[in-house]
Amino acid sequence: MSESVREALERAGCRYTPQREAVLAHLRSVTNHPTVDQVYEAVRRELPRISLATVYNTLELLVERGLIKRLSFGRHAARYDARCEPHYHFHDVERDEVYDLAVPFDADLLAKIEPQLAQRLAQQGFRVSGYHLIVEGRVETRRDVADDDAGRG
Repeated sequence: MSESVREALERAGCRYTPQREAVLAHLRSVTNHPTVDQVYEAVRRELPRISLATVYNTLELLVERGLIKRLSFGRHAARYDARCEPHYHFHDVERDEVYDLAVPFDADLLAKIEPQLAQRLAQQGFRVSGYHLIVEGRVETRRDVADDDAGRG
């Protein structure tokens, strides 16, 4: 990512702080879609006095400003992703790990699955603005899913 963390924060209208920089820099450096607690543990190595509340509030601000995405998987802890362009995920339900899938995103997938879906939803008062595809299962080997540069797009 060529844009610096500081530039990204400023572009999104966020006041720069070392804590915000550390949280966003960490998310940009990993592909494992960490939880709040995992981000906290990682950032705390660099900023030992940072609080869990600060990490949580920073993550929420970064989500609100569109710099990161929050991923929710039912009863599992929310995870965070610095890759904001549309892409697919694989959720290992046994290990509660999330991986990017190295397949091209298809903006027309819903229409291919059910051509009239958006129209029927519109008739019910819903407007489709996008979709998320999460494939769930169990990782047998790391080579079964793409958590490499191909998956980062």
